[in-house]
Amino acid sequence: MTHNSQNRESVLLVDDDHALRQLLGDYLRAEGFDVTEADGGRQMAVALDRGHYDLIVLDLMMPGEDGLSICRRLRGEGMSTPIVMLTAKGDEIDRIVGLELGADDYLPKPCNPRELLARIRAVLRRQRAIPSGAALSAGAGPVCFGDCTLDIQARVLTRAGKRVRLTSGELSLLSVLAAHPRVPLTRDRLASLVHGRAHEPFERSLDVTISKLRRAIESDPKQPRYLQTVWGVGYVFIPDSGP
Repeated sequence: MTHNSQNRESVLLVDDDHALRQLLGDYLRAEGFDVTEADGGRQMAVALDRGHYDLIVLDLMMPGEDGLSICRRLRGEGMSTPIVMLTAKGDEIDRIVGLELGADDYLPKPCNPRELLARIRAVLRRQRAIPSGAALSAGAGPVCFGDCTLDIQARVLTRAGKRVRLTSGELSLLSVLAAHPRVPLTRDRLASLVHGRAHEPFERSLDVTISKLRRAIESDPKQPRYLQTVWGVGYVFIPDSGP
């Protein structure tokens, strides 16, 4: 592998529409990505067996195993690779379900290749932002609260000694909140810290992400102890004790 190819981020593009897949694949390659194409779940499984990918673009509606089922299965297996889901449906419910199952973002089809590129870059920035969240905590050790431990640098959350599977976006959001204990953060500030300057595509799913995090860490997600809502402002992380 050449030095140049080592610096190219890799994308696995899964869509049964050959023409669209080729169009998007060629565009992403021209923009500097290494792209592997798959026409469905079987080819995708083969590709994943052969190597690591920085991001997966996954079509929702495909013959055989559909994108929602694949996403659910991959997250259940512990894969944290970011997933951008493509959906031809205009139904908001499908998009919400996709985010609930662990997709990091979604894009309606037919999509503009430039918008897909922007979404991919935003998701990858969010993933890279997790170590910068550790820098915000000034090199502090793992954050412990209740029966949970968040190791920001290792990008691992455990609860009662067992690893909790989170997406890159969920880890980024929790890391930023934990790095600012007792500091209420507005939705816009959170989106900026987690996603970078181009945060609009994902900002609308902030509440979905907070809900998933509460289910992951709270004893009673409906009455959260650690991830609290500050009405009219945004959200705040309240640790157990200390300054």
